[in-house]
Amino acid sequence: MRLPHYIYRTNDSFLDYEFISEGPRGNIKKVVRFSQISANAFNLAFGDLDEKTGDISDTVVTNNDDSRKVLATVAATVYDFSFQYPGVWIVAKGRTHSRNRLYRMGISNNWQEINTEFEVYGLINEEWKLFEAGKDYDAFLVRRK
Repeated sequence: MRLPHYIYRTNDSFLDYEFISEGPRGNIKKVVRFSQISANAFNLAFGDLDEKTGDISDTVVTNNDDSRKVLATVAATVYDFSFQYPGVWIVAKGRTHSRNRLYRMGISNNWQEINTEFEVYGLINEEWKLFEAGKDYDAFLVRRK
């Protein structure tokens, strides 16, 4: 994607990506982690890094006034990851309804570009359906075309 995003780094397996969110609350380390959940699918976890435990906190609301840039960075990691692992599905689910709404808005706002490179589905009533802007979803499923 051509949206401004943070520079990130990844590990040798391309499963963990780290970057720094910069804003009025300071510099906050963010992590995007892809975890294999089946032979052909990975879960995308995203949030602030707890430096003590190494865990990702996806419940913290950072409010660092850079949410668009942060989401663009997460999207950039999906592009990179899907290049490294072609053909796999990526599942993303926000911890809350408002997080899923934020993800849906990000997809909708960039749909023309996303749709050229990815298949995108949304989970409604425990059924995966082709993504449509304006619909509320419980989770998202993407795969590079």
